Amino acid sequence: MQPAQKKFLIRFVIALGVFYLLVAIQPVNDRVVVPFTGLLVRISTALLAAIGENAQSAGTVIQSPAFAVDVKNGCNGIEAALLLVSAMLAFPATGKQRALGIAGGLAVIQAVNLFRIVSLFWLGVHHRNVFELFHAAIWQTALILLAVGIFLAWSRFAGGGGPVEARA
Repeated sequence: MQPAQKKFLIRFVIALGVFYLLVAIQPVNDRVVVPFTGLLVRISTALLAAIGENAQSAGTVIQSPAFAVDVKNGCNGIEAALLLVSAMLAFPATGKQRALGIAGGLAVIQAVNLFRIVSLFWLGVHHRNVFELFHAAIWQTALILLAVGIFLAWSRFAGGGGPVEARA
Protein backbone atom coordinates (compact mmCIF):
# COMPACT_ATOMS: atom_id res chain seq x y z
CA MET A 1 0.00 0.00 0.00
CA GLN A 2 1.38 3.38 -1.00
CA PRO A 3 1.71 6.22 1.56
CA ALA A 4 -1.12 8.23 -0.04
CA GLN A 5 -3.40 5.20 0.18
CA LYS A 6 -2.50 4.64 3.84
CA LYS A 7 -3.15 8.30 4.57
CA PHE A 8 -6.56 8.09 2.87
CA LEU A 9 -7.49 4.92 4.74
CA ILE A 10 -6.49 6.33 8.13
CA ARG A 11 -8.36 9.59 7.52
CA PHE A 12 -11.41 7.68 6.28
CA VAL A 13 -11.56 5.36 9.29
CA ILE A 14 -11.09 8.24 11.73
CA ALA A 15 -13.76 10.40 10.05
CA LEU A 16 -16.21 7.50 9.86
CA GLY A 17 -15.62 6.67 13.53
CA VAL A 18 -16.08 10.29 14.62
CA PHE A 19 -19.28 10.66 12.60
CA TYR A 20 -20.75 7.40 13.90
CA LEU A 21 -19.91 8.37 17.48
CA LEU A 22 -21.45 11.79 16.92
CA VAL A 23 -24.79 10.46 15.66
CA ALA A 24 -24.81 7.85 18.42
CA ILE A 25 -24.85 10.53 21.12
CA GLN A 26 -28.39 10.71 22.46
CA PRO A 27 -28.81 14.52 22.25
CA VAL A 28 -27.59 14.51 18.62
CA ASN A 29 -29.92 11.64 17.82
CA ASP A 30 -32.87 13.36 19.52
CA ARG A 31 -32.25 16.87 18.16
CA VAL A 32 -30.85 16.12 14.70
CA VAL A 33 -31.37 12.53 13.52
CA VAL A 34 -34.96 12.01 14.67
CA PRO A 35 -36.21 15.38 13.31
CA PHE A 36 -34.40 14.70 10.03
CA THR A 37 -36.03 11.27 9.86
CA GLY A 38 -39.40 12.87 10.59
CA LEU A 39 -38.86 15.23 7.65
CA LEU A 40 -38.11 12.26 5.38
CA VAL A 41 -41.31 10.60 6.63
CA ARG A 42 -43.43 13.69 5.89
CA ILE A 43 -41.96 14.02 2.39
CA SER A 44 -42.44 10.29 1.78
CA THR A 45 -46.05 10.51 2.95
CA ALA A 46 -46.68 13.37 0.52
CA LEU A 47 -45.12 11.34 -2.29
CA LEU A 48 -47.26 8.34 -1.34
CA ALA A 49 -50.37 10.54 -1.47
CA ALA A 50 -49.28 11.75 -4.92
CA ILE A 51 -49.31 8.16 -6.18
CA GLY A 52 -52.70 7.47 -4.61
CA GLU A 53 -51.76 5.75 -1.38
CA ASN A 54 -53.84 6.47 1.70
CA ALA A 55 -50.98 7.15 4.11
CA GLN A 56 -50.50 9.43 7.07
CA SER A 57 -47.43 10.28 9.10
CA ALA A 58 -46.81 10.77 12.78
CA GLY A 59 -43.23 11.37 13.88
CA THR A 60 -41.18 8.68 12.17
CA VAL A 61 -44.16 6.44 11.37
CA ILE A 62 -45.97 6.15 8.05
CA GLN A 63 -49.28 4.34 8.35
CA SER A 64 -52.36 3.41 6.41
CA PRO A 65 -55.26 1.08 7.16
CA ALA A 66 -53.28 -1.70 5.43
CA PHE A 67 -49.71 -1.21 6.68
CA ALA A 68 -47.45 0.83 8.93
CA VAL A 69 -43.71 1.34 9.04
CA ASP A 70 -41.50 3.17 11.53
CA VAL A 71 -38.49 4.68 9.76
CA LYS A 72 -35.62 4.03 12.14
CA ASN A 73 -31.91 4.80 12.09
CA GLY A 74 -30.47 2.68 9.32
CA CYS A 75 -33.43 3.46 7.10
CA ASN A 76 -32.93 7.22 6.92
CA GLY A 77 -29.89 7.18 4.62
CA ILE A 78 -27.58 8.57 7.29
CA GLU A 79 -25.19 5.61 7.24
CA ALA A 80 -24.69 5.89 3.48
CA ALA A 81 -24.28 9.66 3.85
CA LEU A 82 -21.66 9.25 6.60
CA LEU A 83 -19.76 6.74 4.47
CA LEU A 84 -19.75 9.14 1.52
CA VAL A 85 -18.81 12.24 3.52
CA SER A 86 -16.03 10.40 5.35
CA ALA A 87 -14.53 9.18 2.08
CA MET A 88 -14.76 12.61 0.46
CA LEU A 89 -13.18 14.34 3.44
CA ALA A 90 -10.35 11.79 3.51
CA PHE A 91 -9.64 12.12 -0.20
CA PRO A 92 -7.01 14.63 -1.35
CA ALA A 93 -9.13 17.30 -3.03
CA THR A 94 -9.79 21.01 -2.81
CA GLY A 95 -12.37 22.42 -0.45
CA LYS A 96 -14.54 23.44 -3.38
CA GLN A 97 -14.39 19.96 -4.89
CA ARG A 98 -15.31 18.43 -1.52
CA ALA A 99 -18.18 20.86 -0.96
CA LEU A 100 -19.62 20.21 -4.42
CA GLY A 101 -19.18 16.46 -4.08
CA ILE A 102 -20.70 16.31 -0.62
CA ALA A 103 -23.67 18.52 -1.54
CA GLY A 104 -24.39 16.65 -4.76
CA GLY A 105 -23.76 13.23 -3.26
CA LEU A 106 -25.98 13.84 -0.25
CA ALA A 107 -28.77 15.12 -2.50
CA VAL A 108 -28.59 11.99 -4.65
CA ILE A 109 -28.46 9.66 -1.63
CA GLN A 110 -31.47 11.30 -0.01
CA ALA A 111 -33.46 11.40 -3.27
CA VAL A 112 -32.86 7.69 -3.72
CA ASN A 113 -33.60 7.08 -0.05
CA LEU A 114 -36.97 8.85 -0.42
CA PHE A 115 -37.73 6.55 -3.35
CA ARG A 116 -36.64 3.65 -1.14
CA ILE A 117 -38.99 4.61 1.71
CA VAL A 118 -41.91 5.15 -0.67
CA SER A 119 -41.27 1.89 -2.52
CA LEU A 120 -40.93 -0.07 0.72
CA PHE A 121 -44.20 1.29 2.07
CA TRP A 122 -45.88 0.51 -1.26
CA LEU A 123 -44.47 -3.03 -1.14
CA GLY A 124 -45.70 -3.40 2.43
CA VAL A 125 -49.21 -2.48 1.35
CA HIS A 126 -49.34 -4.39 -1.94
CA HIS A 127 -46.69 -7.14 -1.78
CA ARG A 128 -45.92 -7.77 1.88
CA ASN A 129 -44.34 -11.14 1.07
CA VAL A 130 -41.29 -9.38 -0.48
CA PHE A 131 -41.15 -6.38 1.87
CA GLU A 132 -38.48 -7.81 4.17
CA LEU A 133 -36.28 -8.95 1.28
CA PHE A 134 -36.32 -5.46 -0.23
CA HIS A 135 -35.99 -3.77 3.17
CA ALA A 136 -33.11 -5.75 4.62
CA ALA A 137 -31.19 -6.96 1.61
CA ILE A 138 -31.86 -5.18 -1.63
CA TRP A 139 -32.32 -1.54 -0.60
CA GLN A 140 -29.68 -1.58 2.16
CA THR A 141 -27.11 -2.93 -0.25
CA ALA A 142 -28.17 -0.59 -3.05
CA LEU A 143 -27.84 2.52 -0.89
CA ILE A 144 -24.35 1.62 0.31
CA LEU A 145 -23.28 0.74 -3.25
CA LEU A 146 -24.72 4.07 -4.39
CA ALA A 147 -22.55 5.92 -1.86
CA VAL A 148 -19.47 3.98 -2.99
CA GLY A 149 -20.31 4.63 -6.65
CA ILE A 150 -20.80 8.35 -6.06
CA PHE A 151 -17.46 8.50 -4.28
CA LEU A 152 -15.65 6.63 -7.05
CA ALA A 153 -17.14 8.88 -9.74
CA TRP A 154 -16.39 12.02 -7.72
CA SER A 155 -12.82 10.90 -6.93
CA ARG A 156 -12.10 10.61 -10.65
CA PHE A 157 -13.37 14.16 -11.12
CA ALA A 158 -11.62 15.55 -8.03
CA GLY A 159 -8.35 13.70 -8.43
CA GLY A 160 -8.15 13.32 -12.17
CA GLY A 161 -7.36 9.63 -11.89
CA GLY A 162 -8.79 7.26 -9.35
CA PRO A 163 -9.24 6.95 -5.65
CA VAL A 164 -6.12 7.98 -3.72
CA GLU A 165 -4.12 8.38 -6.87
CA ALA A 166 -4.23 12.16 -6.82
CA ARG A 167 -2.58 14.89 -4.76
CA ALA A 168 -1.34 13.74 -1.38
